[in-house]
Amino acid sequence: MLDFSVTFAITIINIIILCIILRAILFKPVTKFMADRTRRVQDSIEQSEKDKAQANALLIQYTAQLKTVENEAEAIIRTAREHAEAEAEKIIAESRASAEEAVSNIKKQLEMEHKAALALFRQEAATLVTAAAGQLLGREIKDEDNSQYAAMLLSETTQQAGKG
Repeated sequence: MLDFSVTFAITIINIIILCIILRAILFKPVTKFMADRTRRVQDSIEQSEKDKAQANALLIQYTAQLKTVENEAEAIIRTAREHAEAEAEKIIAESRASAEEAVSNIKKQLEMEHKAALALFRQEAATLVTAAAGQLLGREIKDEDNSQYAAMLLSETTQQAGKG
């Protein structure tokens, strides 16, 4: 039985020595490796969260800048549109004024031509009337008579033209 006890004791001593050697050679490096790996994974997760937070902050900043740029673009477009409308209204007003002035000038010219034609017509009518009156009376009408007959004829035609 002693043989079994000694063998058992030697086996236990071997196991203890083997555990100490394995612990020194294998367990400590593996434990250290696992701790380092855990630390690296944790650092990577923390860095990833920091990067995510930074990306979100940049996204918010860029979104705000984009909104500001959109507002500025809308303001520029609105200002340009208002300027163009004002310019168009100015051009239209100038065109209307020019057209009204042209129409006014044409009306004045037509009125002057009408008066000139009417004066010419009156003069020719007076000449014809005096010639016709001279033939009817069978004598030559003097200039004094001519002026009287012409004035009388003109007043009558003017009165008739005013009624008609």
